[in-house]
Amino acid sequence: MKRAAVVIHPAKHDDIDGFRATVNQAMADRGWAEPLWRQTRPDDTGERLAREAVRSGVDLVLASGGDGTVTACVGGVAGSGVPLGVLPCGTGNLLARNLGLPLSLDEALAVALTGSDRRLDVGAANGRPFVVMAGIGFDAEMLDGANERLKSRVGWAAYVLSALRHLRERPVRMVLRADGGPRRRRWASGVIVGNVGSLQGNVRLLPDATPDDGVLDVAVLAAWGWAGWLRLAADVLLRHRTGRVARLTCRELVVDASTARPWEVDGEVAGSTRRLRVTVEPGSLLVRVPARAAG
Repeated sequence: MKRAAVVIHPAKHDDIDGFRATVNQAMADRGWAEPLWRQTRPDDTGERLAREAVRSGVDLVLASGGDGTVTACVGGVAGSGVPLGVLPCGTGNLLARNLGLPLSLDEALAVALTGSDRRLDVGAANGRPFVVMAGIGFDAEMLDGANERLKSRVGWAAYVLSALRHLRERPVRMVLRADGGPRRRRWASGVIVGNVGSLQGNVRLLPDATPDDGVLDVAVLAAWGWAGWLRLAADVLLRHRTGRVARLTCRELVVDASTARPWEVDGEVAGSTRRLRVTVEPGSLLVRVPARAAG
């Protein structure tokens, strides 16, 4: 019998017993053995748990939590040949949304247990894996200012409220070097590197991003004040190419900032740095998707 491991973020669930019962029943109905259950902790967000599950010989690892939990599990399964299934229950669920994965538990379980495997690229930002986006500057500030209590009450709108507090911060000098090429000097509010293209609300920040094309897509944002950010938002929504939004693609990117700026990977703020180095490992992750979408 096939067996899965479920890595669960307990704080993302209001009824863990009910969740476990639903998962166990879905697996029993489809001829799977009772799964291994592993809970994350603040000092163990899922990477070690997923890696140990792979070593134990499971056929599938299921990540149940927000984007941070999913990304942590990616670090444990990438390159192993064991597929990752996603049971979304966070605020953003950006990987699931970008891949067209269902957000309801019953449908997500059906895909995870009966779907097909799609091979995706995995990025690394300063050594930390990501499958959605990494960035330095404005996006990390926005994420850092959205507390968990507010996110549980108003959802992704908490990020909008956080962003409003940083609109008057001036851009800083940044130097970008893509694939070892010439250095590009810019004033930038933030640099976002994406494996996928859509943000919350289906906003296509990186309209050409594809998670299995072997490259990363980059947006360099520059704005200041309400008027500047409104114009930048219009540029993004209308897909204009202006000095406020510059885009490029690469396999490796090094960003050097004139002052230390916060940086993030898949919605998790990792601290502050003056250098962000981003690379990609093409096709190193298997993700369980609906059979019709596997290609």
